[in-house]
Amino acid sequence: MEKKGSYFKVIGFGALNLDRMLYVNRIVKPDEEGFISSVENHPGGSAANTIVGLSRLGIRTGYIGKVAHDEGGEILLNDLTSENVDTRGVIATSGRSGACLIMVDGKGDRGILVDPGVNDSISITDIDMKYIDSFDLIHMTSFICKESETSFLTQKQVALSTSSRISLDPGTLYAERGMEGLMDFIKRARLLLPNDHELHLMTGSENVHNGANMLIDAGAEWVAVKMGDRGCYVTDGIISTKIPPLKANVVDTTGAGDAFNAGFIYSMLQGKNIEECGKIGNITASISITHRGARDGLPYSKELKQLIEDL
Repeated sequence: MEKKGSYFKVIGFGALNLDRMLYVNRIVKPDEEGFISSVENHPGGSAANTIVGLSRLGIRTGYIGKVAHDEGGEILLNDLTSENVDTRGVIATSGRSGACLIMVDGKGDRGILVDPGVNDSISITDIDMKYIDSFDLIHMTSFICKESETSFLTQKQVALSTSSRISLDPGTLYAERGMEGLMDFIKRARLLLPNDHELHLMTGSENVHNGANMLIDAGAEWVAVKMGDRGCYVTDGIISTKIPPLKANVVDTTGAGDAFNAGFIYSMLQGKNIEECGKIGNITASISITHRGARDGLPYSKELKQLIEDL
């Protein structure tokens, strides 16, 4: 990928949520009871987690999003600023900031409830396209769209009109729209980053190889499919390979996919081939899951380079 100016730059576009982490003995099912061992608050949001990961790896970053004039919004903005993320594209408005209630059990598995708040109300009039076009890549993730489709439609307009390249992590909510509903993103995508379940939802194929090829045939340049403790599968239509995971002491899987995205995109920007990018994505994910919360385990460039050298 060519540079614009002296540095690679990536801007994120997705929900901003304050994650309230409940560490529990079990993720309860209907009519079950459990107990909470501890509670923590962490800034979150899928695209924001990836952008913070990229910033820690030395990439110049920015963000497009919306928060409210409340305590949660202040925490979210201050955290991005402290991570050297340019927040001029983040709007503060009336209402309530997005929030997630995340239950994490002793195995690191999780369950999530989301209150989107003002996240679902980003309109095209909130967007400075000249600012977006100054970035090499815009990394998009899903909105809940509980109250309206506004933010999704805005993302679609941006995808169709920006001169920047696009990466998309669809999440379950967008994957459920299928390929037809996401075609405006797919046909312009430098990179798609679904997990294997999302790939199945998007394409209808239960075979990862076939599903990924469907996305390539539809116009995506690269596809990286995250498969949890089975590693990842990557393809550019020529190179296609499954990459095993790294062993790790799992504490919390929250944000593991976002950490993978950061490592993968960072490597892609450095001009590495798709297999190398997948390996480095696995490394960042393996570091992330040894810490609590989505961001505490995101590595800095020195730590990541040392781990890459040790492979």
